[in-house]
Amino acid sequence: MILENGPDEIIRNDASVLTTGTFDGVHLGHQAILEYLAERAAAVGGTATVVTFDPHPREVLGAGHVSILTTLEERAEALAEHGVERFVVLPFTRDLSMLEPDDYVTDVLLGTVGMQEIVIGYDHRFGRNRAGDRSTLEALGRKHGFSVDVIPAQIVDEIAVSSTKIRGALLNEGDVQLAAALLGRPYSLAGTVIKGDQRGRQIGFPTANLRAEHPRKLVPKPGVYAVRADTISGPFDGMMNIGLRPTFETDGSVQAEAHLLGFEGDLYGTLLRVHFVERLRDERRFDGVDALVAQLHEDQKQAERALS
Repeated sequence: MILENGPDEIIRNDASVLTTGTFDGVHLGHQAILEYLAERAAAVGGTATVVTFDPHPREVLGAGHVSILTTLEERAEALAEHGVERFVVLPFTRDLSMLEPDDYVTDVLLGTVGMQEIVIGYDHRFGRNRAGDRSTLEALGRKHGFSVDVIPAQIVDEIAVSSTKIRGALLNEGDVQLAAALLGRPYSLAGTVIKGDQRGRQIGFPTANLRAEHPRKLVPKPGVYAVRADTISGPFDGMMNIGLRPTFETDGSVQAEAHLLGFEGDLYGTLLRVHFVERLRDERRFDGVDALVAQLHEDQKQAERALS
C-alpha cells in the first residue's frame, strides 16, 4: 500500500476510488466500509483510496486533546490488510475547515488527491459549516466527471456506534475484551522500552517500562492486564500494570510496565508492542513489598489462565 503523508508526498491519482474519514481503530464497522470500497474499486478498475486528516479535526476545532486508537502507521498497516491500496493523509487546518464544499471537492479531492469515484455514507456532510451533502457531490460529479456511490445505511450505522464504545470501554472500564470484540483484534500499545527504577527486578518481577510511541495514543484505564507482547526475541505472554504504582513513592505520573513470562534479557531501546487480552484487577496500594509480591504471584496465575 502507498502512504502519502502531507502535501510533499501526495501524487494525484485520477483513477482513485476514495472515501474520507478518520478511520481511527480500523474496527469492524470500518472494515465493512473498506470491503465495500475495495469492491467498488475493483469494479471500475480504480485504486482503493482512503483520505484522512491529521491532526484529528476535533483538536484543531477546539475540542482539546483527542486520544487515538491507532497511530497513522498502525492505521496504514490495518487499512492495507483490508484492501486499501492508497492512504492519503491531509494536514487538517482551520483554513481547510473553512473551505466551501465546492472548493473542497475541486481543489482538494480532485485537484490534490484525484478521483474517479467517491464512496460516501447516506448522511455524509462536508465543507464549511458542513454545508455539502450527497446532492452537492452529485451535482459536482456531473460537472467534473466523477461518480458518487452511497454506502448502504446499515454499514454506516454500524460504524457510528462502535467507535465511541471502544474508547469508552478502554478509558472508563478497561474492558479490553469488549474493545477486542469491536475492533476484530486485541487493542495494542507500542512504544520504546526505557530504563525504570528496577524495583520489579529487585522483587523477582522484572518489567519492561514502555514509553508510548505517540503522545495521543490511548492508554487503557489503570489496572493490571493479561497481555501478549511482540519483542525482538519473539512473542511472549505477560502481564502489564498501568498506573501510579501506589505501593512505592513515585512522581505521580502514569506508567505502563510489562512483566514478560519466561523472558530473560535486555530490551532497553527496542520497540515493544503489547496486545491486551484481559483485565485482571484494579491497581491498588499494598501494605509493604511482601503483600505486593504475593499478589503478583496471584496475578501471574490469572494471566496464565487467561492466556492459555
